[in-house]
Amino acid sequence: MEHVVNVAQGQLSGVLQGDIAVYRGIPFAAPPTGNLRWRAPQPPEHWQGIRAAETFSPACWQSLEYCKAVGGGDPGQFSEDCLYLNIWTPTRRDDKPLPVMVWLHGGGYTIGAGSLPPYDGAAFAARGVVLVTVNYRLGHLGFFAHPSLDAENPDGPVHNFALLDQIAALNWIQENIAAFGGDTANVTLFGESAGARSVLSLLASPLASGLFHKGIIQSAYTLPDMDRRKALKRGVAVASHFGLQNASADELRALPANALWALEAPLNIGPTPISGDIVLPEPMLDTFFTGRQHRMPLMVGSNSDEASVLSYFGIDPAGQVALLRRERRFGLGLIKLLYPGVKGDGELGRQVCRDMAFTTLGFVVMQAQQRVGQPCWRYYFDYVAEAERETYANGTWHGNEVAYVFNTLPLTPPAREYVNERDLQFAAQVGDYWVSFARSAGAQSKALPGPLSWPACIKGRDRTLRLGVHLRAKFKVENRFMRMRMQLFKRVMKHHVTLG
Repeated sequence: MEHVVNVAQGQLSGVLQGDIAVYRGIPFAAPPTGNLRWRAPQPPEHWQGIRAAETFSPACWQSLEYCKAVGGGDPGQFSEDCLYLNIWTPTRRDDKPLPVMVWLHGGGYTIGAGSLPPYDGAAFAARGVVLVTVNYRLGHLGFFAHPSLDAENPDGPVHNFALLDQIAALNWIQENIAAFGGDTANVTLFGESAGARSVLSLLASPLASGLFHKGIIQSAYTLPDMDRRKALKRGVAVASHFGLQNASADELRALPANALWALEAPLNIGPTPISGDIVLPEPMLDTFFTGRQHRMPLMVGSNSDEASVLSYFGIDPAGQVALLRRERRFGLGLIKLLYPGVKGDGELGRQVCRDMAFTTLGFVVMQAQQRVGQPCWRYYFDYVAEAERETYANGTWHGNEVAYVFNTLPLTPPAREYVNERDLQFAAQVGDYWVSFARSAGAQSKALPGPLSWPACIKGRDRTLRLGVHLRAKFKVENRFMRMRMQLFKRVMKHHVTLG
């Protein structure tokens, strides 16, 4: 069975899965190849006849091994021609348009794709949501600065091509999602890790104004954006690595796409966007510190063992504490007061790094929301599947909440080997909170319904919903969760002190 819809570019046929229609590999921009590499995405071409939207598009060039190990599975084929999105929508719907949720995948801006198994949108569509997953350019194809490219942009420098891809997808959704039953006036943008960092960046970008109405920020990190001057130096270094001194734009565009992703430090990209171009005129964190983000309801949170990801960035949590001890920096005594009963540098480092790099961002976003009179729902995710509790004794790893949010535990390796009914019941409750936020959260909302009413942090109230408590299926609202730690680390962040 096929399901045909009309979009601005032509007709599309999807695939029916029970009561859900799935459309895979829809182009939302022209292929960013040849002369379009390192340019803002251009509108997609029109086509004749019915285009079959039955298979996922290629992912952007990246490390296959790294994505399989920590990115959510096998991304399949790679190509520089990767600007496609995927849509899941219920086939049975009345005339009332449905909430739209747009997912930006994580992977440090170097791995990942909207087609990976954990991001299957069927469970969202079954709850009456139109779910969209988006590909965007990764690595140097997504973030690049070079003097010869600057010369091409009279309106100001452009470095954050990946963020422009996300904005182009949101524009395409505004133009076309009604054909899939979606409500163009109720779009929730959500993502995890680099995807969550992207939501924050678009909340700070003048170019994304009005394109979405709510945001969910899962496990974003506090690392500062890369400054444009540093990015230009790195672009010149990358060019000279390939033997190009004073490279022209044409010479840069002639470099093979698959040669860029494999570059190692210091020539690789960091897991943050570049500040100082027309997409992000100022650092994202500064926008939030001063309460100048786009005004809308937000949900924000992180996991209980986020430090699990830091080794991929070459950070050793125990070593961080040893460093503090050696340099007598930044009051190790004060830190120990804030972590009573925590024994050993390894455990202390794990918790300090987690809170400094992740938990504190939820506190910063909450305060920014209170400044502009918009609601904020904060969570702390601390559930581990029953069969995994010995393996993940320290809590929920970076990224491990995603399969609960999407209710895709049975599709996500290795979870599908051991997941049980109680794990699935907990996942369904988590997903219901997300859908409830997308469906009904508004500027005046005070709480989200669920197993436990989830109160918003409105002015003067600092409340966090614990999704799982000590790895077990429990929900609990905490007042002033980790407040003293959050205040200290926010001060540290404002002075741009970084780990290491």
